[in-house]
Amino acid sequence: MKVVVQRVRDASVRVDGTVSGAIQSGLLVYLGVAKGDSEQDAAWLAEKIMGLRIFEDENGKMNLSVQDCGGGILVVSQFTLLADARKGRRPSYNDAASPQRAENLYEYFMRHMCALGIQVQSGVFGAHMDVAYINDGPVTILLQSPQEEDTTQ
Repeated sequence: MKVVVQRVRDASVRVDGTVSGAIQSGLLVYLGVAKGDSEQDAAWLAEKIMGLRIFEDENGKMNLSVQDCGGGILVVSQFTLLADARKGRRPSYNDAASPQRAENLYEYFMRHMCALGIQVQSGVFGAHMDVAYINDGPVTILLQSPQEEDTTQ
């Protein structure tokens, strides 16, 4: 799995002109599911994102997590994160999981975040979405689930 995490002042996603998810201060998470990804990958990434200390404390130091701040998370599925554009001009999406598998892991990822006690909003899987946000900082973090068991993190 690959994710782009952006610290935002607010974010929303619309499908066919209707808001499907919106948050105030928190994180906008674009989620791409690769072939071979598992529920363990989804859980690892959800927990990693929840613990990222990228919000400022009273001294202006990035020392707080989204949970510490009481922020929300807006999750948007984005298979294009799995694009391979090393050859030619048309990206290949051969590394992306099948739509059914990707949707199952997308849903699992969000359920896991909710179980951790965070407000989660979302886009609509597989839909054409209009995403609006104000990136705060800007702060943008790229994460990828581990390919092998890594007990050092």
